[in-house]
Amino acid sequence: MKLRKVTAASAAVFALALTATACGGDDSGDGGSSGGGDKIKIGIKYDQPGLGLKQPDGSFSGFDVDVATYVAKELGYEADQIEWVETKSADRENALARGDVKFIAATYSITDERKQKVDFAGPYLLAHQDLLVKKDSDITEATDLNDKKLCSVTGSTSAQNVKKDFAPKAQLSERGGYSECLSALQSGAVDALTTDDSILAGYAAQDQYKGKFKLAGLKLSNENYGIGVKKGDTATVNKINAALEKMVSDGSWETAVKDNFGPADYKNEPAPKIGQIVQ
Repeated sequence: MKLRKVTAASAAVFALALTATACGGDDSGDGGSSGGGDKIKIGIKYDQPGLGLKQPDGSFSGFDVDVATYVAKELGYEADQIEWVETKSADRENALARGDVKFIAATYSITDERKQKVDFAGPYLLAHQDLLVKKDSDITEATDLNDKKLCSVTGSTSAQNVKKDFAPKAQLSERGGYSECLSALQSGAVDALTTDDSILAGYAAQDQYKGKFKLAGLKLSNENYGIGVKKGDTATVNKINAALEKMVSDGSWETAVKDNFGPADYKNEPAPKIGQIVQ
């Protein structure tokens, strides 16, 4: 029998092949696994009280956090196996495409434009653009904002939408963040703050603001919050949808709503049906 001589180069190639095979079988749960790994990376907001907030002690709280924690458990991960990753609005699609996270729960409204880039499970919450006003305010309709001062964050379209569609004489006042708008509302520098009702409820539920503000209860838009998943990952979408259905059926969804939004007297919509988008 003629023996083949093994050169140093071919040995190196063989070693690399073995290494690649080993790496391919490593399910470390860094975001690419649907269960059973060591960790799962989940994208959330870090700066939205009541939804996704990083606390001073490094822990996380909010409705999105509670939903994501429940879903992760159904995918096979305990709370201590979750690695929370801050995903700001402008980077959510990129974070999924890069594989930085397995899924994103971060007030992520389902839109046709976004569905071109990512897949969505849910929706898991139907929110609406609304107004936050002082507890004793006489503002009950968007049209009441004519000749009044309306606050929103710089770059947001919420206040412009109100001015364009409901109150052309409203005086827009932009601030760097929602906390600044809340301070202005509390001092009387502005008459109302506008964005999604879930976000407003989260801010108003903070200890320093409890009992001072109320939601006007207007439905100026429909925001169907979904869980973003990398485009084409149908298996994970299906598993998350099953988890969301279970969360509603066992009462955990309603508990999470009350825990996170209750202090603001948030009149939430019933849990939406999976795949049912309200236009």
